[in-house]
Amino acid sequence: MTFLWPQFLWLLPLVPVLVLLYLWLIRRKKKMAVRYASLSIVRDALGARQSFRRHLPPLLFLLAIAALLVAAARPLAVITLPSNQQTIILAMDVSGSMRAEDVKPNRLVAAQEAAKAFIKDLPRNVKVGVVAFAGSANVAQLPTTSRDELVAAIDSFQLQRATATGNAIVVSLATLFPDAGIDLADFSGPSRQQGISLDRAGRKPAEPPKPVPPGSYSSAAIIMLTDGQRTTGVDPLDAAKAAADRGVRVYTVGVGTVDGETIGFEGWSMRVRLDEETLKAVANRTAAEYFYAGTAADLHKVYETLSSRLTVEKKETEVTALFALAAAALSLVAAGLSLLWFNRIL
Repeated sequence: MTFLWPQFLWLLPLVPVLVLLYLWLIRRKKKMAVRYASLSIVRDALGARQSFRRHLPPLLFLLAIAALLVAAARPLAVITLPSNQQTIILAMDVSGSMRAEDVKPNRLVAAQEAAKAFIKDLPRNVKVGVVAFAGSANVAQLPTTSRDELVAAIDSFQLQRATATGNAIVVSLATLFPDAGIDLADFSGPSRQQGISLDRAGRKPAEPPKPVPPGSYSSAAIIMLTDGQRTTGVDPLDAAKAAADRGVRVYTVGVGTVDGETIGFEGWSMRVRLDEETLKAVANRTAAEYFYAGTAADLHKVYETLSSRLTVEKKETEVTALFALAAAALSLVAAGLSLLWFNRIL
């Protein structure tokens, strides 16, 4: 625990001083009682039960004072709170290698089922968008809270050739920031090589936003699932930098064969290999995490973990109000017990 105004903690030694003052007053009161009454009567009055009742209200009041002094120092604590996450983009690989059956019943079906279970477990107020990518990336479903529309979009996936992981990130960013003018053309082509970004009409677009700390944008996140390495399109690390500059986290999920495997598709064969190094680099650059899922069960666990990460988060939060509330409660209890037992407040 840390404090915004730690100088107020120097007042805490006043509590032991108040304890000593209380003990001095008790001792002085005993001497006065002995002077005007027999010692046996005093001892009877100060039995164990009566003594406990007598000291409990002042003890609670001293604790209330201590809590108020701590509250004055404005304490900060790391606590788990509901996330501010409002939009999540699922970028899902639909390349031909997703028909491989090393993840039962095959990679695509396992990914679809895990994604649908993930969507079902999210809070209803969280919008989810779906981007499908292979040789290109397309928005299968704009961000929505309609779970039925999302399930329909996921069920409509069609396998295609090639893998453009960078394009998936760029299209996901464009979906999150529709008014920002994010375009795939800005990440490739002659204009990029010359250091000049032009839009499709040949005009120079608006200046890019000022970079923010990676992972600092808490209103949205991207989850990208793929089973292969990039074969075409935008460099995923360039796309990851664009996401990091906007503070958007890109969680990456690798599914399938790490060492590589030859898979047949529509009369032709291809060698696919999971590029874990790049996926880890994308996640690290955007202050997110990489997950590997070798089986359908692993994939479900990954999505369960992501669901918990994206719906709650740990934050350093000022807890002054909690200490002030505790002080008020202790004061009320102390006053109530004193009135109940002695017909006076302390």
